Amino acid sequence: MNPTQLASADPAQWPVAPGWQPLVGEFFANAVGQRLQGFLQQRLDEGAVIFPPRPLRALELTPPESVRIVILGQDPYHGRGQAEGLAFSVAPGVALPPSLRNIFKEMQRDLGVAPPAFPDPGGSLVKWATHGVLLLNTCLTVEEGQPASHAGRGWEVLTDAVIRHVSQGERPVMFMLWGAHAQGKRALIDASRHKILLANHPSPLSALRPPIPFIGCGHFGQAKAWREAQAAPGSAA
Repeated sequence: MNPTQLASADPAQWPVAPGWQPLVGEFFANAVGQRLQGFLQQRLDEGAVIFPPRPLRALELTPPESVRIVILGQDPYHGRGQAEGLAFSVAPGVALPPSLRNIFKEMQRDLGVAPPAFPDPGGSLVKWATHGVLLLNTCLTVEEGQPASHAGRGWEVLTDAVIRHVSQGERPVMFMLWGAHAQGKRALIDASRHKILLANHPSPLSALRPPIPFIGCGHFGQAKAWREAQAAPGSAA
């Protein structure tokens, strides 16, 4: 089996950090999770090529107690070798998708940070994930060449629960909601306790358009200031 694609529909094969385990276990024990698992197994049996190989990797690399920032995506990349289980991230050495190029472009404009070296890490955002940035797609699997092919199959129930869990945590978190889909999750977040940043999606179709162009949004500078403030003596962090 190709290591870049899903090999098993058994959630036990998808490790998550211990703090997420009760939530994930509860999901796959209920009817929605069981139907999703059955759907994934059926599609694998029918020969479908499904990405990524580890759908829950965001929950593996970023434990709930470590989350400082949440960036919401919609759907994994549907090209072979691209998706690595983190929103907007691609495996090292893979050509940068247009949205990710714009993310790095805005970081450079906002922070003066040069894009990562290519091919390694290239477009891989694993380092972000291991430093408290939860890179969560709202749907966690996709079939090759078929965007949104697994939308509405049940993943959204789990990812909504993840967003609520972070929102209900004790520590303030910054949520970056880029585009209408991510902004549709705003009602799940307690805005009185957390910081919510809104902008258009970084896709070339919307990155420069109103109402809030992604290029120029300044989210990365705000995130840097936020994290420094949270780490300051006497802060809630």
